[in-house]
Formats: sequence, C-alpha cells, structure tokens
Amino acid sequence: MPVVTKKPGGLRRLLDEVGSVDQVGVEERVARYATRSLKKNAKVFGLRLAASMVDLTTLEGKDTPGKVASLCRKALHPHDEAGVPPTAAVCVYPSMVRHARRHLAGSGVKVASVATAFPSGQSPLKLRLAEVRAAVADGADEIDMVINRGAFLAGELARVQDEIAAVAEACGASVLKVILEVGELESYDNIRAASFLAMRVIRPGDFIKTSTGKTSSNATLGNNQVMIEAIRDHFLATGVAVSMKPAGGIRTAKQALQFLIAVKETLGDGWLNNQRYRFGASALLNDLARQLEKERTGAYQAPWTFSEATEGY
Repeated sequence: MPVVTKKPGGLRRLLDEVGSVDQVGVEERVARYATRSLKKNAKVFGLRLAASMVDLTTLEGKDTPGKVASLCRKALHPHDEAGVPPTAAVCVYPSMVRHARRHLAGSGVKVASVATAFPSGQSPLKLRLAEVRAAVADGADEIDMVINRGAFLAGELARVQDEIAAVAEACGASVLKVILEVGELESYDNIRAASFLAMRVIRPGDFIKTSTGKTSSNATLGNNQVMIEAIRDHFLATGVAVSMKPAGGIRTAKQALQFLIAVKETLGDGWLNNQRYRFGASALLNDLARQLEKERTGAYQAPWTFSEATEGY
C-alpha cells in the first residue's frame, strides 16, 4: 500500500489524535492468521457462523425482480442438507428493495440497500439523502452508504462527517453501514482516520465497512485489521460498540475463517455474531456450503452441485 507523505492540515491533526498505524506490525499480525487451522467441531462452528454473517449481494445493472427473488430464496435456504443457516441480509440496489422485501418480510433475513450514489458517492447531498429515504420507505432494514473520498483526502473532514450524520438521520430506525472505500484511501493511516471520523457520528449498532467491491483493492486481512483495531480503541475509549463489514474479494471459506480469527483475537467473542460482523459477498456462500457438506459427508462435492453464485461483491 503506497505511503502518502503530504496530508492536509485537518487530516494530519486527526491522525495525531487517533495515532498512526504500524504497517509492518499489521502485516505480521495478519500473516499469522493465515497460518491458523480450525478442525472438526470448531471448523463446522466457524463455517456456519460465517454463513450467518453473509450479506448476500447482487449489484448489477441487469438485476431483475426475478433475479432478486432467486437470491432471496438462496438467502433463506442456502443448503438445508448441510445445515447452512440463513444469511444475515440480502443487499440490492434501491430499485430492488421492494421486491426483496416481498420475499423476506418476517423471515429474520434483513433487506439491505446500497445508497448515496453508490459506488462513487459523487451526486449532490440532497439527491443522496432522497435515495436513502426512498430505500427506507420501500422497506430497507439497512443502508450501505459511501463516503465522499475526495473530500476526505482534501482534508474536508467536517463536510464528510456532516454528510455521514445526515445520512444516519435519514436512515431513521434502519441500520447504517458507512463504506470507506479503503482502496482509494491510499494508506493504513488514512483508513484508521476515516474509521474514527465515521465512528464518532454513527450510532451503536451501525457499521463501518471496507469497500464497495467496485475497485481493484477491497477487503484484505490488513485493511480489516486496521479497522477492527480502530473499533476496539473506540470502544475502550467510549464504550460504544461499532460493527464491522469487510466486503469485496472474500470468496472462500478459508478466507472467511481467517477474518473470524482476526475478529476473535482483536475484538473478542462479543463481535462474533451477525449484529456486530458481516461479510459483503456472493460467491462466498457457495464455498461455505460446499465445505460444510464435506464436513458432513467426508467428500467434496463438485462445485456445480451448488447453486451458481450471483456476481456481486
């Protein structure tokens, strides 16, 4: 990850306040997570837990009500024979919220919607807020917003924070997930600073989130580690528990288990549930089901025996 040497004054002051990131230390820490191995009952527990944390996602221009209906059926019953639990949510564009709501109402699986001119976040604030209110009115339980990365990198921190606060208000009772788009923030220091900027204005139970899944760099163990350490430090300082969602590029059960190990060792068991931790993913659910089927039968099934993953994050 490139190191940015010149930062606007406001961003420098925030970094002085929240502290910089030891990049070498983070990379060494996450490298150790990749060496861990879960066996038998612990592995089955982890696989089922990861499945219950998935926000099953489709974010394509060709999405249709029929495609969303199929995704909702998969979210409710990923693979009954292998004991795969329902996912945490189905995440769609605002225009598809009412269709998802029709299939998920009363099920416990939440309807999530990206909003605020996803993925760029570059439309006028008035339009972004109107999109949030429309999605909530159509039945979105959760809203995934994107911050204005240009404003953040220019040091316009009050503007970024005011916009997050305005979106949180527009969400009403719906949960807010604030997407930092870490691939555009240029450094671990900036990721930590942006995490604190968001956490100071969102509500307990709201999320900070790595990525839209629409850039070349998305959720990595390193980015995740910087953000969960920020959540830990914020919790120790304020007592406010903020939730976390890595998204983009997490496609295998092995990856998901490594992320869960990171959470357990950094934040503890209190974050090992789908109110505090989520995966933004589509292909991941198929591999989790395949691994659980292998644990049940002792043999791997061919990948095509599972329903095709919907391309999304």
